[in-house]
Amino acid sequence: MAGGFIISAPSSGSGKTTVTLALLRLLTRSGHAVAPAKVGPDYIDPAFHRAASGAECINLDPWAMRESTLTRLAVAREQAGLVVAEGVMGLFDGAGANAREGGGSSADLYAFTGWPVILVVDAGGMAASAAAIVHGFATFRADITIAGVIFNKVGSDRHAALLREAVAGQGVPVLACLRRDPALALPHRHLGLVQAAEHPQLDAFMTKAADALAGQLDTEYLLSLASTRMTQSNREPAADSAGHLALPPLGQRISVANDKAFAFNYAAVLNDWRAAGAEVTCFSPLNDEAPSARADAVYLPGGYPELHAGKLATSRRFLPGLRQAATRGAVVFGECGGYMVLGESIVDKEGAEHAMAGCLPVHTSFARPRMKLGYRVAQLLADTPLGSAGQTFRGHEFHFAEELANGCEEALFACHDAAGRGLGRFGARRGPVMGSFVHLIDRAADSGA
Repeated sequence: MAGGFIISAPSSGSGKTTVTLALLRLLTRSGHAVAPAKVGPDYIDPAFHRAASGAECINLDPWAMRESTLTRLAVAREQAGLVVAEGVMGLFDGAGANAREGGGSSADLYAFTGWPVILVVDAGGMAASAAAIVHGFATFRADITIAGVIFNKVGSDRHAALLREAVAGQGVPVLACLRRDPALALPHRHLGLVQAAEHPQLDAFMTKAADALAGQLDTEYLLSLASTRMTQSNREPAADSAGHLALPPLGQRISVANDKAFAFNYAAVLNDWRAAGAEVTCFSPLNDEAPSARADAVYLPGGYPELHAGKLATSRRFLPGLRQAATRGAVVFGECGGYMVLGESIVDKEGAEHAMAGCLPVHTSFARPRMKLGYRVAQLLADTPLGSAGQTFRGHEFHFAEELANGCEEALFACHDAAGRGLGRFGARRGPVMGSFVHLIDRAADSGA
């Protein structure tokens, strides 16, 4: 096994996504088998990883995933190739305030896997001060190894020389000094990067980034630094029972909405459903496709339905198809954006109201955006296809929508945040239809079902 790396940084915005994409593209075109991964609850970056490498990206979450799930997925990543895992936020940032304790940070994933950290430092506006940052991150936790540093947004050859001189003797090699280049910036919107599928020059961008890194990086030296802590004794086989799955299949034939409006699904969850014997097919609401008439379950993941609300509201097959699926008794499950579409209406940011499926008595709005963000512990309030009443999951909430009204008598979950503070009842359920703003990631305990 080749092991892997975790690409992290002191903070968000340092350039770790660009460096990750450049490294994936560079290694792939050099003939190396890579296995992309993303630390934490992110749906957007994995699509960029897949575009850069041609390989599926898997999320690894030290807070939300059971140890058995994290082990299974991490081992599978190593079996697929050299792991290139993009971190989340800053290296030590996670669910808690104490960076030296487990909180789902990139550092916690290193402690679990042994994949050494490549630290990406935004060097704009500094020179010798960069040494203090590198020293601090290299020594803050004794169980963390910084294998190398890549300086980003470097202004000149002289600037690069000053940076290299400043960190000399600290035991952390400088792997590259990438020049400041506006062409290597990716556009953002309210939930993160603009999706890979919406980037018209994405391939050219990744080629340019890889070329910039190729001129700096000793690839063979980098590969020699890769390592792992995943030993034979703690490896688990692939999922072979419902208790091993992150989430139980919603049915035997599951129809999954999948396009630019409904892109927020985890590859590991869909893979688990297939491994359990479920037939998983996709349809595009933006192309006015309905769920398969054969499906006994429909999954509407999150995404950006608010950006396409007018088009979805006028669909002739999609929304009627959801209603027909519910009428025939198929399980219909929506998360975040999918939950909003199952409701009565969505108000867009301009204040226009658009009628949705009406399967749940829920009205949502983006007219007054307010961010809701954080890990969630979600406990089922009744028996559902997800599990029995009391079954607990871990997940994530991230959106700017406001729930104007929820007329449903039956909520889906009772939720707490990562610190254990009660957040009340979440979501709604009516007959075979259910949903909430929570993106589920895994069961909350290793006790199986």
